[in-house]
Amino acid sequence: MERRTFLATLVGGLLAAPLAAEAQLREKLPRVGYLSPGSPSEPLRRRRFEAFRQGLRELGYVEGQNIVIEPRWAEGKYDRYPALAADLVRLKVDVIVPVGGAATQAVQQATRTIPIVMSVVIDPVGSGLVASLARPGGNVTGLTIMASDLVGKQLELLKEVVPKVSRVALLWNPANPGSAPQLRQAEAAAQALGVRLQPLEARGPQEIDSAFAAMTRERVGALLILPDAIFGNQRKQIAELAAKRRLPSLLGVGEYAEAGGLMTYSANNLDWSGARLLSWTRSSRARSPPTCRSSSPASSSSSSTSRPPRRSG
Repeated sequence: MERRTFLATLVGGLLAAPLAAEAQLREKLPRVGYLSPGSPSEPLRRRRFEAFRQGLRELGYVEGQNIVIEPRWAEGKYDRYPALAADLVRLKVDVIVPVGGAATQAVQQATRTIPIVMSVVIDPVGSGLVASLARPGGNVTGLTIMASDLVGKQLELLKEVVPKVSRVALLWNPANPGSAPQLRQAEAAAQALGVRLQPLEARGPQEIDSAFAAMTRERVGALLILPDAIFGNQRKQIAELAAKRRLPSLLGVGEYAEAGGLMTYSANNLDWSGARLLSWTRSSRARSPPTCRSSSPASSSSSSTSRPPRRSG
C-alpha cells in the first residue's frame, strides 16, 4: 500500500471510529417520540417543545447523553398524523408524547403496546381516548387540561365585554376529538346566558375564511373560538379577520392576545408541560397511572381591555 493511501485510510478510520461509537450509543439510549401539531419554526411550538425538553433536564434526562428525543411535526396538517405516528412506531421508541387530542388519537390507532403520554388534551374521557381519569386503561395516560370546563367562563367573559350581544359565533374543528364535548358545554352555557350560539366548522385556513364570511352574513355580535391546534397555528389570521369585522373574540390559546386578538382565557400549558408530564412518562412502562387533570390556574390576557377575566374556581 502506498504511503498516501495508507495515511488516508488511517485518518478515515480514526474519524469514523468516534462516529460509529456515538451511533451505537445513540441506539442504546431510551428514545422518546414527540408528535407536535405545528412547525419547529413557529415560536409557540418551539416554546412548548423547549418546555418539554426542560422538563426532561429537570428530571436528569439530558438529550444526547442519556436519552434521545425523536420529534415529528405535522406542520398544521391533521392528515399527516397517521404517517408521523407510524414512523415513530417503526423506530420502536420507548414512549410517545403526542400534543393534543387529534395527535393522541392517531398514535393510539398506530400502536396498542408503546406507552402513550398525552399532553394538552381536552376531555380525554368525553372524546373516547381513555376509559376514565382514575383508570385510563390501555396504553394511554398523561395530563388533561379539561378545557371543556372553561367554555362556560369564556362565554360569560364575552357577555361581560359585550353585554347586549344576542348571537355569538362559535368556531370549532370537528376533526378534533375534544371539540364535541366543548360544543355541548358551550350550548348549555349559551342557553343559561340567554345567548344564541352559531357553531361554524373550520379544519384549515381556507375554511376559517369561509367561517368568517358566514359570521358576516349571520350578523353575529361576538366570537368564541374553541382551542385547537389549527386555530393556535392560525391565531394571527383569526385575530386579523376578527379585527377587520370589529368582532370581539376570545380564543382559549394563551398567545391569542399577543397575536392581536381581543382576549384569551385558558390553562397555563407551559407551567406543567415539562417536568410534570415527564413524571408520567418515566412511570408509564410499569403500569397505567391515572390521568392527571391540570391544576394550573387559568391564565388570562387581553390586548385591549385592562380588566382581567376572573379565575375559575
